[in-house]
Amino acid sequence: MKRFIYGLTLAAGMVLATSCGDKLDELLENPNAVNATTASPDFLLNRIQLDYQSLWYGVSDRGARLTRQINQFSALYESAYTAGSTNGLWSSAYANILADVNFLLPLAEKSNLQRHMGIAKTIKAMVLMDLVDTYGNVPYSEAIDAANFNPKVDDGATVYAAALKLLDEASAHFTVATSGGTPNDYFYGRNYTKWNKLVNTMKLKYHLTTKSVNADASKNAINALITANALIGTGDDFVFRFGTTVADPDSRHPKFAGQYTAGGGDYQSTDYMHHLTVEKGFDDPRVRYYLYRQTLTNTTNVDEQECISQIAPPHYLVGGFPYCNPAGNKGYWGRDHLDPDGIPPDGLKRTAYGPFPAGGRYDNNSGVPVANIALGMKGAGIHPIMLAAYVDFMLAEAAITLGTTGTPKTLLLSGIQKHMDYVRAFALAGAEGATISAFEPAATFTARVTNYKKYVEAQYDAAATNDTKMNVVGREYWLSLFGNGLESYNLYRRTGKPARMQPGLEAITGPFVRSFLYPNNYMVTNTKAVQKQNLALQVFWDKNPASPWIY
Repeated sequence: MKRFIYGLTLAAGMVLATSCGDKLDELLENPNAVNATTASPDFLLNRIQLDYQSLWYGVSDRGARLTRQINQFSALYESAYTAGSTNGLWSSAYANILADVNFLLPLAEKSNLQRHMGIAKTIKAMVLMDLVDTYGNVPYSEAIDAANFNPKVDDGATVYAAALKLLDEASAHFTVATSGGTPNDYFYGRNYTKWNKLVNTMKLKYHLTTKSVNADASKNAINALITANALIGTGDDFVFRFGTTVADPDSRHPKFAGQYTAGGGDYQSTDYMHHLTVEKGFDDPRVRYYLYRQTLTNTTNVDEQECISQIAPPHYLVGGFPYCNPAGNKGYWGRDHLDPDGIPPDGLKRTAYGPFPAGGRYDNNSGVPVANIALGMKGAGIHPIMLAAYVDFMLAEAAITLGTTGTPKTLLLSGIQKHMDYVRAFALAGAEGATISAFEPAATFTARVTNYKKYVEAQYDAAATNDTKMNVVGREYWLSLFGNGLESYNLYRRTGKPARMQPGLEAITGPFVRSFLYPNNYMVTNTKAVQKQNLALQVFWDKNPASPWIY
C-alpha cells in the first residue's frame, strides 16, 4: 500500500469543527485510510520540518516589521494586526506541526527511531515557545485531542516549562547510543551533535527570556550551559536553505520571489537603513549584503515619494528621528514606521533585498532594477533561525543583566565579528561571489570590520551604566538580526533595546503589540475562547513597563 504523510487537521477543534465524530471509528478502520500502520515516520518528519520553517518565517516577518527592520504598513498597530492576521500561524502550529509530532512520536518510539523523536521534540518545543511569545497564554494540556473541541488555555509559563522538558528529552534522543532509521534532515544533515547544541542554545534562549521571572534561576542555568561548553558555535548555525527552482515547487526564498519576479515587494525601513548608513558616520560593512539599491540617488519626483516635499512630523523633529530617507542622497529608498500612504509607481526604484538572507543581488553600485529572477543568487537564501553570532549577543546580555560568566564587551565584539564573517562567507559561496570579490576584496572588508568594531568598542567603553551598555549590545544584536524578526521582537520586549527606535509616522498609533490577538479561527470554534482587550497585554516573561516605554 502506498504510504502517505498523515496530515492531521483536527487541531483540537481550534481550527475546524466537524460533525463526523460518530464516524471516527469507522474512518480509522478504513483499510484505505492512513493510519498508524501505513503512515511513514520519514514523511511525517519531512512535513514537520518544512512546516516549521514556514511558521518561523511568518512569526519572524511580523517581528521584523514591529522592530523597524522592514517597513510596517498601516497608521495604527491595531489596523495592521487584527484577529484575522494570524489565522495561518495558528493553523500551521496546531493543525499541522503539533498534530503531526503527536502522531509521529508513538510510531517512532515503537521502531526505536530516536533521532526522529529528537528532531520532532526539538521543533515541538520551539513551536510552543513561539506560540507563547506570540500570544501569551495558549492551549496545550487539552490541545490536539480529537475528543475535545474546546480546549482551555494554559498559562504561558506552564507551556514554556513544557517546552523546556521537551528539550531535555530531545537531548537524550540525540545522544542515545543506538537508533533505528535515517531521517531526512533539512537543517543539519544528520549531525546530531549539532542538533544537541541547538537544544542547549534553545535552553539558553529560554533562561534569558525568563530572566525577569526568576533571575537567580536564569543566572544559574545559563552559567551551567556556559560551563558545559556545548552551545552553537561557528559552523553550527541553524538555518533553512532555499534553492533556485521557480516552480513545482518554488524553492526560492520568499523575499526574493516576492520582489525579483516583477519588482515591488517590501519597503525597507528608513530607521534601519539610517542605522546601517548614517548613524555611525560610515556604512555598516553588511549593508551591501543586506540591501540592494535599484537607484543610486534619491528621487526628486514627489509622485514617487511624497515625503520629500514635506516637513517631518513634530514628534520626529523633537526626537531627532530620521525621516523619509537616510541622509546622504545615496538612493536608500524605504518608508517610515507605520506610514499608511498609498503605493506610488516606485516598484523598480525602492531599495530591494540583497544576498543575505534573501538570496538577492549584491550592491556594487550597478543600480539596475531587480525585476529579473536571474539576478543575484536567484533566491538561494536562508532563514537564519539561530546563528553562532546570536549566542554571543545573548551571552553578552546575560553577563550585563544577570552577572553570568563572561566579559560583555568581549562577547559583543565576538558576536559582531562572527556575524560579519558569516554574512560575507554566505554571499561569497553563492552566485554573487565573483562580483563581491571584485568590488570589495577580502582585505578591504577586513579593514572595514576592524574599524566598525573599534567604533562600537569606544561607544561601549564610554557607556556609564549597565543600561547604556546594554543599549550598545542591543543595537548591535538588532543590526545582526536582519532576516530574524522573531529574536528582534523578543529582544525589544525583553530589554527595550535598542532605545530610540523611530516612532510611528502619526503621533498616536495605539498600543504597541506586546502580544497578538487570538486568531478568528480559534475564537469562532472554541466556546471557551476569550479575546484579549487589546494588543497591549504582555506575555508572562515581559515584566517591563507598559507603553510608552516601548512603542
